[in-house]
Amino acid sequence: MDRLPKAFIERMKKQLPEDEWEAFFATYSGQPYKGIRANILKVQPQTLAEIFPVGEPIAWEKNGFYYEGEKVGAHPYHAAGLFYSQEPSAMCAAPMLGVEKGERVLDLCSAPGGKGTRLAADLKGEGFIVLNEPISSRAKILLENVERMGITNAVVVCEYPPKLAGKLPGYFDKIMVDAPCSGEGMFRKNADEALSEWSEENVALCAKRQGEILACATRMLAEGGRMVYSTCTFAPDEDEEQTQGYLANNPSMECLREEKLYPHKVAGEGHYAALFLKNGGGRCEAKPFKAVCTPAAAKVYRAFEKECLQGYFARNLHEVNGTLYALPEAIFDFKGLNVLRVGLKLGEVKNGRFEPAYALAMALRAEQVKNRADFSADDTRIKAYFRGEAIEQEGANGWCAVCVDGYPLGWGKRVGGVVKNHYPKHLRRQ
Repeated sequence: MDRLPKAFIERMKKQLPEDEWEAFFATYSGQPYKGIRANILKVQPQTLAEIFPVGEPIAWEKNGFYYEGEKVGAHPYHAAGLFYSQEPSAMCAAPMLGVEKGERVLDLCSAPGGKGTRLAADLKGEGFIVLNEPISSRAKILLENVERMGITNAVVVCEYPPKLAGKLPGYFDKIMVDAPCSGEGMFRKNADEALSEWSEENVALCAKRQGEILACATRMLAEGGRMVYSTCTFAPDEDEEQTQGYLANNPSMECLREEKLYPHKVAGEGHYAALFLKNGGGRCEAKPFKAVCTPAAAKVYRAFEKECLQGYFARNLHEVNGTLYALPEAIFDFKGLNVLRVGLKLGEVKNGRFEPAYALAMALRAEQVKNRADFSADDTRIKAYFRGEAIEQEGANGWCAVCVDGYPLGWGKRVGGVVKNHYPKHLRRQ
């Protein structure tokens, strides 16, 4: 508590009942909670609990567990996209949105992707989700997580909200606004950064920016659509008062539910979320995008599919300078937006041959690949693969999915019992 800003302490004493002060401030002498969320595109929560040392289930997230281990990101199952590491109370917002397969979904402030990848999993590969992050360095991290989690129907965009709102008014069924905030719920988890950036002035600036972002989101929400606004802060200016002001200025919006999690009341760092329903404004359509693919590129890819995969996999092929993608059905015309990815990157056509992309491996289940190189999680060859080294394993020559306990990690190319490494260079580690 000694490090907490004096102004924050005084405000929280006004905000909380006096008999809760001691319990609230005592949380800052403890360790932050950690959690993981099962990626149901790859593994069910009960299966993850059988193969990985998870803790107790998280009450507000049916796919979430507490986690007490160290370096969860170094585990091969993390690299395989079986789970996403996420602060437990932050898991409360995405389930509130109630995403269903086939819908058009927007995560407006998405990086690094904790909430957006949960929403994408709810779509079950049908419909699509736009994951937007205006800061390019963070958008690249977001894209890495989209690929790792095996999401095939995402549009990863790097734009500021006003531009998106101008292009897609009244278009989305569901919108998540996990707004940039003063981060008071991060005072334990990221103490140095969160405490150094906090000030009363920053709280006011965040509240102003949040109002602007909400205005853009409202423009993009279709009539009958739902929106969740969330923060990881306790400041009323950014939470309840933001919601009250928003409702006063938007009579077509109705608040269906509010949740505020405090660290002295739940096993988490703290979060705020409000669910809204839009009762007017109509629904708009956008110009559709027409996929284009040369017959030669399609032929090369289909030959790879026939040789290496168990049946027909990708639809709606689109080619950009020799790189092939499988686009989501009925996707809008995304020209004019700074787009990092639309749909699934399949691979590249090089000298008349097809070279599969890492993203394709991560979107496949092991049984969809004819040729595999499978290793247990504690096999030293897995570490060698992450380092970019060739690994030994007998089997059929050609492209193979390198797997950990049956879950793909990427591609290799086997020749004479040696699997040549095709793990992406930017992901390799020592």
